[in-house]
Order: sequence, then C-alpha cells, then structure tokens
Amino acid sequence: MAIREILIYPDHRLRIKSEPVTRFDKALEVLVKDMAETMYAAPGIGLAAIQIDVPKRVVVMDLSEAKDALQVFINPEITEPAGVTETEEGCLSVPGVVAMVERAAKVRIKAQDIKGAPFEVDADEMLSVCIQHEVDHLNGKVFVDYLSRLKQDRVRKMLVKKARLSETEAA
Repeated sequence: MAIREILIYPDHRLRIKSEPVTRFDKALEVLVKDMAETMYAAPGIGLAAIQIDVPKRVVVMDLSEAKDALQVFINPEITEPAGVTETEEGCLSVPGVVAMVERAAKVRIKAQDIKGAPFEVDADEMLSVCIQHEVDHLNGKVFVDYLSRLKQDRVRKMLVKKARLSETEAA
C-alpha cells in the first residue's frame, strides 16, 4: 500500500471524466487500498480515483467516527434523486475551503463491489451528500463549480498563491 499525491484544484486533471472499470483484478485491489490509505492519511471521508490522477470510476468513503467502515463503490451511478439539502462541504483537492452546496437530499446508488458484483444502496444525509460529491469528481466536476464565479475565482487565486509559496519554501 502507498499514500498517493492528491491533485489540488485548479489542476486540469481534476476535469477529466473517469472511465468505467472493466477489470476486477489485483491492480484494482491495490488501487482501492492505496486510495483508502491516502484518504485516511489526509484525513478525509471520501476520495475518487481521479483525485490521485487515476481516471477510473472508483470511490472510497468512510463516514464512521472510528474510521473502520470503508465503503467501496466501483462504477457508481446516482439514480432517483429526491428532495433538496444544503450542507457545508470541503474537499481534499480544495484544501482549506468549505462552502455551502445544494444537493439532492436522498439518492439511490447503483455500483459494483471490488469483485464486480452489483449492489444498490438508498442514501440520505451524509452518505447522500458524500457520494454525490465523489461522483461529481468522476464526471470532472469539483464542488467549487457550484459556487458563484467570484467565489470560484477567489478559491483558485488562493490555492495558486499557496502552491507558489510552497514551491518557494521548498526551493
């Protein structure tokens, strides 16, 4: 297992639409383990493969307090959205930024497990919000896309400046 580098917004690779997983093999198992280790180390509650520069439709999440309830969604699809909720969201690819985002209050998730077996889950509350956030990543969308242009520009400038400062300090 390995902790992978998380891409930081506005990195253009976060805009890549992820490809479906067609091979359920050892390489997929290694990817999922690396994603989980990366997510836990960050620390975060969800991670899409594209955030570590792997354009595959793979999501890991763990919403438990003890961080012992890893959920894996391969090729997730969101169906049957219902209601509206507004929650404060953050993102490992947009460090230090939180904002209110409006999403469906409930969704049904159709996905496959690590072996390729299909399953469905009805989600509400945090699970609903988190899976929508991660599926957005798989579709090349970042949560700041829900913000006004002014706020998007501020976030972009702040993170670009932070990256420049980090590079200067490292040199």
